[in-house]
Amino acid sequence: MTIIQLFYFFIAVQVIHFFGTYKLYVKAGRQAWEAAVPIYNAVVLMQIINRPRWWTILLFVPVINLFMFPVLWVETIRSFGHNSNKDSWLVLFTLGLYIYYINYATSNDYIKERSLKPRTNTGEWVSSIVFAIVAATMVHTYFMQPYTIPTSSLEKSLLIGDFLFVSKFHYGARAPMTAVAFPMVHDTFPSIPVPFTGIKLTPQFRSYLKKPQLPYFRFPGLQSIKRNDIVVFNWPADTVQQFFKTPDHKIRKPVDKKSNYVKRCVGIAGDTLSVVDGYVYINGEKTVLPDRAKPQYDYTVYTEGQQISTRSIEERYHVREWGRYQNGNYRFNLDEDNARLISKNPMVKKIEREFYPKGMAEDVFPHDKNLNWNHDNYGPIYIPKQGKTVTLTLENLPLYNKIIGEYEKNDLEINNNDIYINGKIATSYTFKQNYYWMMGDNRGHSEDSRYWGFVPFDHVVGKPVFIWMSWNSAGKGINKVRWDRMFTTVGGSGKRVSYLYYFLGALALWFGVDFYRKRIKN
Repeated sequence: MTIIQLFYFFIAVQVIHFFGTYKLYVKAGRQAWEAAVPIYNAVVLMQIINRPRWWTILLFVPVINLFMFPVLWVETIRSFGHNSNKDSWLVLFTLGLYIYYINYATSNDYIKERSLKPRTNTGEWVSSIVFAIVAATMVHTYFMQPYTIPTSSLEKSLLIGDFLFVSKFHYGARAPMTAVAFPMVHDTFPSIPVPFTGIKLTPQFRSYLKKPQLPYFRFPGLQSIKRNDIVVFNWPADTVQQFFKTPDHKIRKPVDKKSNYVKRCVGIAGDTLSVVDGYVYINGEKTVLPDRAKPQYDYTVYTEGQQISTRSIEERYHVREWGRYQNGNYRFNLDEDNARLISKNPMVKKIEREFYPKGMAEDVFPHDKNLNWNHDNYGPIYIPKQGKTVTLTLENLPLYNKIIGEYEKNDLEINNNDIYINGKIATSYTFKQNYYWMMGDNRGHSEDSRYWGFVPFDHVVGKPVFIWMSWNSAGKGINKVRWDRMFTTVGGSGKRVSYLYYFLGALALWFGVDFYRKRIKN
């Protein structure tokens, strides 16, 4: 939906509202024309139904407004004496059009001082649930979103089983582009556990309607994405190939319903990036990561036939044995500090870091074997910056064709070795937004930008800021909880500090003050 289409839709809603309510405005002591003035008519309606004026804001918040409109329909008819369950169901099932019947065919007077308290326990429960969902959705969409780490691509910095809070306001909260969606559910409804069986039903039902789509909008952020920030984003390459009963078709998701990924932003807009023997270089200099970042690589550990206890190594250095070679040689996934420690083991004769040599072609972005790139020796590649112009050739077009055609929605084609953009021959292109290069710290075991390319800024979800829980599925009993990671910050330097005890102390203080206050009051 374009801005013009959105404007036409808005005008249509205003016309429908005016003809369906102007007589009710008059009954309530207002003027008929007040029902026709956009936004002002909503403010007046809030006064008529005895609700706070700030509710008007919620009518313009995507997803939230899906709950607010039904609430207003019910509140409106009740302000004119239509309180029965039948009336409530009729106004809901007719998507508010039942108000037309009340406006033109009934003679009930306006009830100025009507009680706002639900008349039944069921009504009270429904009211509480609706507003709890509205509040939670507001926080989830525009302020802070919970997220779980599913893979080991950021191992050491973030572990499998970490439960995060992701800030939406650091980089600017993005308004939902998918206008009709189930609240606090991503692209599909979650699996349903069957009691006492351990079985989960996965219905694979979409949690949203693909249309209408709202224009992209992002609120101003507190900061821009910095090099080496950990970022949550919508995976640009996400096309569902097995959805419902269409396994042979690709289904393109809306941007805000693509799968959520979390990686480290190793390159920002305007950088030139390359990977040399597994190490990242930015603008010709080897990148320096924060001290909490521990890049991991695969190492071959040579013992010349001597047996070593892989269990002791795994437990001491928190690593996994990826394989065991003949003659007692081993393969481990390690960060460089642990690799140095293991090399000092008297049974270890030699330890070598593994990497794909330069010139050995691998199927990596932009999937052009003539480049002879692989995940350990890659680039150089320019990361597009908003407003910057690049010369376009048939040789470098594979790097930017997805940006031009899909992300920035141009008509791109090649005809007789000429590049056409929107029907005109193009020898250069100016980028409309910033792009980023995302990689995992577990360099040999991360599906990242090396395989699917740039991340547009409009795909950025937020910044992980806090680990509130960490669950180790391999642990036993109380050790399933990683207590030292609970209530720790994602960013920062030095050893992690847990704020769990501070939180528990503040919680106990709050309960104590509340108990004391109630005791004095009674």
